Amino acid sequence: MSQTMTPARVTPPPAPTDRRQRRRRPPHVVRRSIWTGALTAFVLVIVVYPLVWLVLGSLKTQSEFLNNPTFALPESWTNFSNYVTAVTDGNLGTYARNSVLAVFPSLAITILLGVAAGFALEVMVWKGRGTTLLLFLAGIMVPGQMILLPLFTMYFEVGITGTLWPLIITYSAIGLPLTVFMMATFFRNVPREIFEAATLDGANIFRTFFSIGLPLVRNAIFTVALVQFFFIWNDLLIALTFTNRDDLRTIQVGLLNFRGQFGQVDYGPTFAAICLNVFGTLAIYLFLNQRVMKGMTAGSVKG
Repeated sequence: MSQTMTPARVTPPPAPTDRRQRRRRPPHVVRRSIWTGALTAFVLVIVVYPLVWLVLGSLKTQSEFLNNPTFALPESWTNFSNYVTAVTDGNLGTYARNSVLAVFPSLAITILLGVAAGFALEVMVWKGRGTTLLLFLAGIMVPGQMILLPLFTMYFEVGITGTLWPLIITYSAIGLPLTVFMMATFFRNVPREIFEAATLDGANIFRTFFSIGLPLVRNAIFTVALVQFFFIWNDLLIALTFTNRDDLRTIQVGLLNFRGQFGQVDYGPTFAAICLNVFGTLAIYLFLNQRVMKGMTAGSVKG
C-alpha cells in the first residue's frame, strides 16, 4: 500500500513591523521637541512681527492710522506714495548721504589703523607693547557719554562744528580700541613661522604687513568691519550732539525729527523711511555675514 507524502507547510516569515512603531521616541524626548519648537516659533514671531508691522504701516494712509484700528491691514497694497514722500519731502536722501559720508571714512580709518596697530602689538617685538595694549584696552572702558561735552568744546574751538568732521573723528576714536583688541587677538593665532620665513626671504616690515599679514586676517577684517559698521550707522547720541543743521543730520537723527507740515507726524512716510533704513541695513548684514562665514571656513593656515 502506497503512502502519499504531503509537503511540509512552510511558515512565512513575520511581516516586518512598522519602523515608526519599533522606534518610538521616549515621551520626554517628544516633550522636549515640542517645547523647542514652540520656543523657536515664539522667538521667530518676536523677530519677524515688527518687520511685518513696519511694512504694513508703510502702506497705510494718514486717515487709516487715525481712524482704523492699530492692527488693521492697509486698504491698498500698492500704496507706495509714502516711500516717494519719504525720499523727496522728508530729505531721506540727504540724511542717507550724510550717513555714508560719515560712516565709511571713519570705518576706513578705524580698520586701517586698527589692523596696523594689532600687527605692531602682536607680531613686532618692541619695548612697551604690553603697556600700549593695556592703554588701548582702557579706552574700551571709557563711556562715550563722558567725552561728548569736552569733544564738543574742542571742535568748537577748532572751528569744525559745522561739518561732518566731528562725526568722523569721534567715530574713529571710539571704534579704534575695540578694533585694535580684536585684531591683536586674531594676529596672535597666526603662526610666527610665517612671518619669520618672510623675514628670512628679505621682506621688510611693510611688505610683511601688506603681503602676508593682511591676507591672513582678511576674514577677521570683514568681521570687525561688520561690527563697527552697525555701531556707527545706528548711532544716535553722537550724531545728535555734533550735527547742528538739518543738512548735516544723519539718517538716525533725521528719522528722529521726521515731521510733516506744521510739526504733524506723517505716520505713513515715517514708517516708509524706517523700512528703507531697516531693510537696507538688513540686506548689507546678510551679504557681509555670508561673506564672513564663507571666509572663516574657506581654508586655514597650517603651522
